Amino acid sequence: MKVTLLVFTLNEIEGMKIIMPKINQDWVDEIIIVDGGSTDGTIKYVKECGYKLIVQKKEGIRCAYIEAMECVKTDFVITFSPDGNSIPEKIPELIEKMSEGYDMVIVSRYAKDVKSYDDDVITAFGNWMFTSLINLLYGARYTDAMVIFRGWKSEIFKALDLDREESYQTEERIFRTKIGVEPLLSVRAGKKKLKCCDIPGDEPPRIGGERKLKVLKWGAAYLMQVLKEKFYWH
Repeated sequence: MKVTLLVFTLNEIEGMKIIMPKINQDWVDEIIIVDGGSTDGTIKYVKECGYKLIVQKKEGIRCAYIEAMECVKTDFVITFSPDGNSIPEKIPELIEKMSEGYDMVIVSRYAKDVKSYDDDVITAFGNWMFTSLINLLYGARYTDAMVIFRGWKSEIFKALDLDREESYQTEERIFRTKIGVEPLLSVRAGKKKLKCCDIPGDEPPRIGGERKLKVLKWGAAYLMQVLKEKFYWH
C-alpha cells in the first residue's frame, strides 16, 4: 500500500524542529507539508529539509485539505499535526492497522489506557459530546471523532464530497468560519457505514505556537454542521 503523510502547518516552527526529525521517511511513500501562510520561519525550514511543500492559495484548513488532496497520488493518506499533539512513533502502527482493509483508522486520544495531556475541561467535554452525538445520529462507534491524526483511503475524500468547498457551506453565517474537516469526515464515513476503527494514542501537550481552536465559535459551528448533516447530505 502506498501512503502519503499530510502535515498541516501554520506558524509551527518550534514543533516542526522537534517532531519532524522523529519521522522516518521510509515509513511512508511521500511527505507533503501543507502551509497556511506561516511567517515564523516554518516555510524556510521545510524548504531547507527538502520536503515537498504546498503553500495554500486560499485560507483555512478546509482549503488546505482540498488543495493537498489534488496532489495526492497514493491510495492512502495520513493527516498529522506537527505541533506535538500527534506522536510520530504511532505512524507505523497506524499503517499496519490500515493494511487490514479499513477505510479509516483514527488514533484515538480517548481509547482505553491513553490520555490527552493537551485537554482542558471545556475541550474534553466538547470532544466527548461531539463524538457521542455523531455515534448516536449516524450509528458509528468512534471513541474520538474530532482528532486530526488518522489514516484513510484517498478515494473516500471525493466519494464523501469533501473535495468541494460547497460541501462545507450552508446559508448560515457561522459556517464561514475556518473550522476543520475532521468532524465532517467522521460524520459522512459513519453515514455511509464505511469500515472504521481506532487505535489508542496519547495526545502530548502542544509545543510552542498558538492553539488554533476557537472553542466557542468553532464549537457552535461544529454542532450546527453535525446536526444539519443528518438532513443535508446523502
